[in-house]
Formats: sequence, C-alpha cells, structure tokens
Amino acid sequence: MAAFSHVPVLLEECMQGLDLKDDGIYFDGTLGGAGHSREILRRTSGSRIIATDLDLDAIAAAEENLSEFPGRYQIFHSNFKDFEAVLDETGVEKLDGAILDLGVSSYQIDNGSRGFSYMAGDAPLDMRMDREQELTAADILNGETQQRLTQIFRDYGEERFASQIAAEVVRRRVSHPFEYANDLTQTVADVIPYKFQQNGPPQRKVFQALRIAVNGELEGLYECILALARRLKPEGRLAIISFHSLEDRIVKTAYNFLAADCICPRNIPVCVCGKKSEIKIVNNKPITAAPKEIALNPRASSAKLRVAERR
Repeated sequence: MAAFSHVPVLLEECMQGLDLKDDGIYFDGTLGGAGHSREILRRTSGSRIIATDLDLDAIAAAEENLSEFPGRYQIFHSNFKDFEAVLDETGVEKLDGAILDLGVSSYQIDNGSRGFSYMAGDAPLDMRMDREQELTAADILNGETQQRLTQIFRDYGEERFASQIAAEVVRRRVSHPFEYANDLTQTVADVIPYKFQQNGPPQRKVFQALRIAVNGELEGLYECILALARRLKPEGRLAIISFHSLEDRIVKTAYNFLAADCICPRNIPVCVCGKKSEIKIVNNKPITAAPKEIALNPRASSAKLRVAERR
C-alpha cells in the first residue's frame, strides 16, 4: 500500500480565511493527512481540533502527523455530515471555526487499489472512501437500472453522453459484469465519439460521477453547511474548499441563504418570513490557487475556497 500523502490545498488562504484565534476550538470535517489541522495547531496557542474522516488510512496518517500536539486533537471515524453528534459527544457547543476540504484526496486517487482513477487499470472498481461501507462502484454499475445510471452520469458528471454510456454499460454487463477500472474506461472510450475526446480524458466525468454516487458526496451537503454555520460562535468562520461546479454551487447557495435578511417573494411589500442574516460572506468570489501553487500541485487548479463569518 502506498504511503498516505496529501498536499493541503490553499493552505495559506485557508489559515487567513479562518482568522485563527488562540485557545479556539476548530472542526476539520475532512481531515485527510491533517495538513490543514496541523497548521491550525502550529499557528495557535492552546487551540483544539475536533476532526472526522471516513478513510482509516487517512486517520492513521493524521495521528502520526499530529503527534507533536498531544492532547490538542480528537479524531473520529465518521462522516462530517454527522458532525453534530461528534460535537455533542465531545461536549462542544460552539466552534471558533470549521473547515471542509471536499472531494477525493491525492492519496485516494494515486493509490490504484482504491479504484478512484480512470488510470487505475486493473484495479477493482471500488471508490469507497470508507472501506467499511458495503456499496462499491462495481455494485452500482452492475445493479442499477439504465435510467438511474443515466441520471448519475448526467447529474453528477455533467456528461453529455450519459444516456448512451448507461445503455452500453447495461448491454455489456449481461455477459461481462463490471469488475475493474479498465472495464469502465474502455466502455466510455468506445461510446464517446472521437472528436469529443480531444479536450481531455473522456472517462474523467464518468468516474467523478460514480465516485460521488458511491460516497453520497452531495446528499445532505446543503443542510450540513447550514447546521455547521449555526454551530459557530459570533465571528467564527467557516472555510469550504470545493473542486467541481456541483459542490461549489451548493456551497454558494447555502451561504447566500444564510446571509439573506429576507426570503419573502419580491411581490410582498412587507417581510413576513422573519428571516435574519446569520452570516457575512467574506469573499463574494471564490478564492483560487495562485500559479505558483498550481505549478507545485496541479490538482489545486480546480480548487475554490469560500469563507463565511457568523454574525
């Protein structure tokens, strides 16, 4: 197994965005190798980290990377969307800040045995962030209806040939069930017309869509952002990094709802909803990686950071 390695994206921008305070309590919902958490602890005195991650490999690496800060962190094998139960277990009512680094880690992509990448070759079609979960990518490809597969490829991958790919998957799985990454890679290449394969690997969107479906990445994300913002102390900050438009759209929509002073229809002359602004959006436009960071870590090129502050 490859050593766990994950370069924290937009590290300096996140630290600035969180407006770190000494003796603060911070939640890292997507701990990974603890790059962001380690920097929070390094830059502050007396602060604590409460963290979650679904990947046991990541948790093992994080324990090692945070070992120089004994007693200042607690890690839970949990989905960040269940953060309220985690905070309740630790007795924490309000947070000084929280960070979410959405999507898949470099380690998960580069470790071929996990089956996340279209370049994984003969790796099993797994894609589970939490390997204690039963559902795999192969299960979805071999078990879902053509209609559901079309929906997954279209909605989660924004793939224009979603229906054609789904139909071919259903046709091929009758005689040859999908088992390895190559099975799906070849199917997509055979379906998408050559002229549409010139702007990058045609499999990327399909693999992204399948990964999102396996891990339920978008389900409950909007509601989680609302709840997480409401567990912040006044002036506490929430920093969220997204890597594709589907995630970023959810983050932006949630922030706009939280920031709104009124959500009544425009044709109502007087507010009757009683909605009050709960946050201030710190950066109206997402923060992106500088060319220097992208040169060192090309995967940072698609990262977008949005920061909000609790009123």
